[in-house]
Amino acid sequence: MMYLDNNATTAIKPQVKKAVLEAMEHSPLNPSSVHASGRAARKIIDNARAKIAEVFGAGGADIIFTGSGTEANNLAVSGVKGYEVIVSATEHSSVLKAAKNARILPVEENGLVNLAELKKVLDSCHSREGGNPYSRDGEVLAVEDRPVAMDSRLRGNDTSVLVSIMLANNETGVIQPIKEIAALVHSYGGIIHTDAVQAVGKISVDMADLGVDMLSISAHKFGGSQGVGALIMRKGITISPMIVGGGQELSLRAGTENVAAIAGFGSAVENLQENLDKAEEIKILRDYMEERIKSIVSARVFGEGAARLPNTSCFTMPGVKSEVQVIEFDLAGIAVSSGSACSSGKVAASHVLQAMGVAKPEAETAIRISLGINNTKVEIDKFIEVWRGLYNRANQRNAA
Repeated sequence: MMYLDNNATTAIKPQVKKAVLEAMEHSPLNPSSVHASGRAARKIIDNARAKIAEVFGAGGADIIFTGSGTEANNLAVSGVKGYEVIVSATEHSSVLKAAKNARILPVEENGLVNLAELKKVLDSCHSREGGNPYSRDGEVLAVEDRPVAMDSRLRGNDTSVLVSIMLANNETGVIQPIKEIAALVHSYGGIIHTDAVQAVGKISVDMADLGVDMLSISAHKFGGSQGVGALIMRKGITISPMIVGGGQELSLRAGTENVAAIAGFGSAVENLQENLDKAEEIKILRDYMEERIKSIVSARVFGEGAARLPNTSCFTMPGVKSEVQVIEFDLAGIAVSSGSACSSGKVAASHVLQAMGVAKPEAETAIRISLGINNTKVEIDKFIEVWRGLYNRANQRNAA
């Protein structure tokens, strides 16, 4: 199988397999136990937490291990109580479905959030609550000049705003200007969460540099094992648990931790630079593929005008439905996707593309190619050959 669906999941790295097996060999390991075996399990978890904090610029932050990136997103968005929630229209379903009664922020044709539009929404939120306490005469106050008693990020009162914008889109690869968005949200006293699940391993992700309050990651997107993710939270953020019954993970995620998977998570993070070192090489392959495809037919590449992940491409095959393409490529031994892999195997028009203003008929002809560190030019040439053949056959049938 030629695997071109790395945004769905990646192959487990050899170092990760080794770390997982070593942890399993030391079983039984319950980190909540106080005896020697329990302490050994706790050390494995603490070491993984320390690696995550170091690599993602999260010194001093709370790191909550979860069962997935989806759970981390759910915990961030639904766990903050009493906040008005604002999300973009192109968020992953784990944010959109968890953010009940959220205000949906539209995106531009290239998939980017419009900062001016976000400011209008933030203004409208504060106008209903008597204005923005962080501005005076239309000017945003410096942090040291703000009335501390009014700081909703510390109080968590009913007038607070939570904004959740993903760092990079899982379908188009479009990278949002999170640093600027975070600064704007903070100027209104709000808190910001970013779903960084797809970004990790493809671009550098530093929580301190981005300026976000919460950040979600998932191990299997960059060579770790499935079944483990994390929510990284700035100190001072108060959230409520979704899973209760025990005091694990700062009482925010009850249940015995998956020690072996967390050991692998730490190893994947430790070896993350290998992915980043190959990012430019992968981008060259991606760009080569897009240029060749566009030389065959006027295929549309979504988000092409914006900054994108170096491995991700979402484009149309005019006149050919996505589900037909996915099946035909599979029969040819090539794994591709029609969009997010989190819809129980369904093939449907992408909500991301439709939010970008793409008409449903055109959205229904799009597939996503997401390259990994092991893909080669030989594979891309083979993909292009199969793509050309499928397009020609389909359009000959349509013409007949």
